[in-house]
Amino acid sequence: MRQELISGWGGCPRIKASLYEIHSKSEISLVLEENQSLTPRGMGRSYGDSSLGPKVLMTPKMNRLLSFNGESGILECEAGVCLEDLIRVFVPKGWFLPVTPGTRFVTVGGMFASDVHGKNHHKSGSFSKHVLSFTLLDASGHLHEVDRQKNLELFLATAGGMGLTGMILKLRFQMIPIKSSWIRQTVFKMKALDELLDHFDSTHQYTYSVAWVDCLSTGKDLGRSLLMLGEHAAFDELPADLKNRAVSLDLRQKLKVPVQLPSGMLNTWSIKTFNSLYYHRIRSRENSQYVPLLSYFYPLDNIHHWNRIYGRKGFYQYQCVIPKKPDGSKQLRRLLQEIADSKTGSFLAILKLFGPRDEPYLSFASEGYTLALDFPNCSGTEALFQKLDEIVVQSGGRLYLTKDARMSKSMFEAGYLESGLFKEVKRRIDPENRFTSLQAARLGLIA
Repeated sequence: MRQELISGWGGCPRIKASLYEIHSKSEISLVLEENQSLTPRGMGRSYGDSSLGPKVLMTPKMNRLLSFNGESGILECEAGVCLEDLIRVFVPKGWFLPVTPGTRFVTVGGMFASDVHGKNHHKSGSFSKHVLSFTLLDASGHLHEVDRQKNLELFLATAGGMGLTGMILKLRFQMIPIKSSWIRQTVFKMKALDELLDHFDSTHQYTYSVAWVDCLSTGKDLGRSLLMLGEHAAFDELPADLKNRAVSLDLRQKLKVPVQLPSGMLNTWSIKTFNSLYYHRIRSRENSQYVPLLSYFYPLDNIHHWNRIYGRKGFYQYQCVIPKKPDGSKQLRRLLQEIADSKTGSFLAILKLFGPRDEPYLSFASEGYTLALDFPNCSGTEALFQKLDEIVVQSGGRLYLTKDARMSKSMFEAGYLESGLFKEVKRRIDPENRFTSLQAARLGLIA
């Protein structure tokens, strides 16, 4: 056990915590005997306070690959396995994750506890849809072998349940076959929001889609953006110079932010300049090329400690989902207008299309549009968030728990209508609320 000052990826809040680095089930049981409450934590890439608590179980050393069926693509591994290690091992063998978040520095257990989504949600749903079974250690030390047939309620509470039902020890899930480590990418340069949303609909057949949005553009340019569509490239279609590197991977982080930068470096002027340069770097309306799989799915992972650009005060990521019906485009326009009017811009503004709602009680994704933006922790940010919250609630949307650090209990309950079902399972499996977090206490997920 060691004591450290820890935070989520956003850097706020920060707390001093006792960290227990665990390697096995027996070590977890010992820690449970010695402590009244614990918070599971993987790589610490959730942005807010969902993996923060006074006593923290660190899982990344529980990282064994247990079995893989090369015919079916079914993988079983411990929950602490890092996504980057799966990519390193399996992409050269022709396999990839069915759903991947925007960073490869997460654990498989964290992916399931967050029920992560990717650029293909409109086609493939969230990660839990591809998980076949898992092993859970509850607060009393009892093991549960869980799948949708044996214990559906526990499955639906643990997927997206932010680690509050117990310690996920191992998982079995389906991988997908690929023919290369390259993505055939097509970029469309969109002049405004309506054009972007029309293209999301007309390109629905693409497996992957994501848009970068200039959130400081206004007037007729409101919502100008770059829509990036992708498909896994087959070996036969690759140009000759890429066939020699058909399954190559460059996992190096080529750039590094060595220290916390001054907080004022990210301001309206610098963000507006970046956004203009980024948008205009694409000269034609449509541009196609082959790009490395790592660049398409994990662009920011190329920069080690990129979160330091926000300075010592840190930042918040605001990620919401806006239902497509009845008036999703109108509500998105309201959100972007509020952000532009506030002049509190975000250089990272990402829009994705979601398909049908996922089953788990606290899963974030539901049919509509999800907008994710990073904002520095500074004066004026909370006032903006309250305006954005009002729009999200009025639209019937909600915020993503994995990115959240400040949502109110009332907003949570308005957005997560099945939270009562989650609490029922939580009360049965952990009546003393021994698995907890700062977020769980703030949102009323524990009594």
